[in-house]
Amino acid sequence: MDEGSRTSRRTAAVSAVEELARSFGETPVDPAEKARRVREVFARVARRYDLMNDLMSAGIHRLWKEALIDWLYPQPGMHLLDLAGGTGDVAFRLLQRLDGAARVTLCDINPDMLGVGRDRALDRGWFAEIDWVAGDAEALPFPDRRFDAVTIAFGIRNVTRIDRALAEIRRVLRPGGRFLCLEFSRVVVPLLDRLYDAYSFSVVPFLGRVVAEDEESYRYLVESIRRFPDQPTFAELISAAGFANVSWRNLSTGIAAIHSGWRI
Repeated sequence: MDEGSRTSRRTAAVSAVEELARSFGETPVDPAEKARRVREVFARVARRYDLMNDLMSAGIHRLWKEALIDWLYPQPGMHLLDLAGGTGDVAFRLLQRLDGAARVTLCDINPDMLGVGRDRALDRGWFAEIDWVAGDAEALPFPDRRFDAVTIAFGIRNVTRIDRALAEIRRVLRPGGRFLCLEFSRVVVPLLDRLYDAYSFSVVPFLGRVVAEDEESYRYLVESIRRFPDQPTFAELISAAGFANVSWRNLSTGIAAIHSGWRI
């Protein structure tokens, strides 16, 4: 990428951060109020969150999370910080992959989501291996260079200041540690992007109303996906936070993507 393109991409990334900090889906909001409103959304949807994920994606989100663990390539004895993973999906997959030979610190800003995750962990026998922490991604309650890896799945678009969250993630990673982010992204196949938009704005809120009895929350979630930056712009944000060797992989034609970066 030439210098002019790099500057243009960096400008777009900064603009995306500011725009997201001042929006709650399609609704303008004071950044000081956004975190509270997001917490309220996930408090309402916590009990039906995993069921809704299955229905909205026809179960494909499970394959995406397996792809996240595949790319992480976890090793026995590693200590993973999983952010915004209150229901435990990523944590359980990691522990199952390593037959319990790992430590997971699961951090989520929402106590209701953490409560669901603890219940699921007890059902699966994964409890002693997981630390449950209520915390904000923009001000992580952990010391510097604590973790071997940090993951976040479908959570970073709900953070008020993505740049602050990325800086915190880098701070708590040890040198040589890896950051992986699984998030909804931009479809890269012409026409399919329009079909996906039509599905998202009609079917997802309908499922929210019928299954979760909360159409408003699921309309926000769809709107937040559409406002999230595209793959190259988000990669630029990760690079700007000081990560090296930043790259991404599209999943299902870009409906979701995994971004990777290393702390050096």
